Amino acid sequence: MQLPIYQVDAFTDRLFGGNPAAVIPLDSWLPDDLMQAIAVENNLSETAFFVKEGESYHIRWFTPATEVKLCGHATLTSAYVLFNILKVADNPIHFTSLSGSLYVSKEEEESMTMDFPIAEMTPCSTPQALWECLGAHPVECLKGEDYMAVFEGEQTLLSLQPDFRQMATLPTRGIIVTAPGEECDFVSRFFAPQSGIDEDPVTGSAHCATAPYWAKKLKKITLTSIQRSKREGHVLCHVAEDRVRMTGQAKLFLTGSIHLE
Repeated sequence: MQLPIYQVDAFTDRLFGGNPAAVIPLDSWLPDDLMQAIAVENNLSETAFFVKEGESYHIRWFTPATEVKLCGHATLTSAYVLFNILKVADNPIHFTSLSGSLYVSKEEEESMTMDFPIAEMTPCSTPQALWECLGAHPVECLKGEDYMAVFEGEQTLLSLQPDFRQMATLPTRGIIVTAPGEECDFVSRFFAPQSGIDEDPVTGSAHCATAPYWAKKLKKITLTSIQRSKREGHVLCHVAEDRVRMTGQAKLFLTGSIHLE
C-alpha cells in the first residue's frame, strides 16, 4: 500500500520558515499504532491525517510521542493541501476534530484563515517548578490545558533557556510564554516536552489563549503576533466572542509517497 504525503511550512511566506508539518490524506482510517509509527518516522512536530466524512473532513494530529487534541499549524497545512493540491471547491473547509469544529478559509494573496475556539485560561499562582524550569519569574501566570507565563518584555522572553527535563514533569500539555512585542502586538514561544517537542516553531493552538489575553489587555480585537522561535512565524489574530481567527501563509516543501509493504 502507498500513501501520498506532503510536507508544508506553516505561518510563513518562505521555505524553511514557520512550522513544518506532514499531511497525509486517507480514504479510511489506519490503525492508531500505524499512524503513530508514521509520525515517529516523519520526526516532525506534527503529522496530520484526515478522512473525508460527508461534507467535512475529520482530522487527527500526531507528534512523534502522542496524539494531540488540537494543532493549528498542521490544520493550516492540511487546508493548503486541500485547496492547492487536491483542488477542493469548499471555502471554508470544515474540519471535525477532538476539539470540535474547525474552519479554514482561503483568502487573497495566498493567505488562509483558521477559525478556532478560544482556549479558556484561568489566572493562577506561578508554580515554583514552572519558574524554576524557565529560569525567570513571570509577571502573571494562567492555566488551562497549558500554562501561560506572561513576561514584561520581549527581551526577557528571548533570553529564556528552559530546563526541558524538569519542564517535562509538569502536569500540563505545554508551556506558553508571551510578552508585548517590539515589532508587533505580542510575541510568544511554546514548549511541550510532555508531547515530545521541546520548542515548537509556531503554535496555532497557543494563539487561542494568547490572542484573547492580549485583546483584553490592549483593548483591541485584531492583533499582530510573532512566535519567536529560530524558524519564526507570523500570525494575524482576530478575536470575536468565543472564537479566534488566525491568518497566515504556507509554503509547499515536499511531495512523495509512503510505502507500507
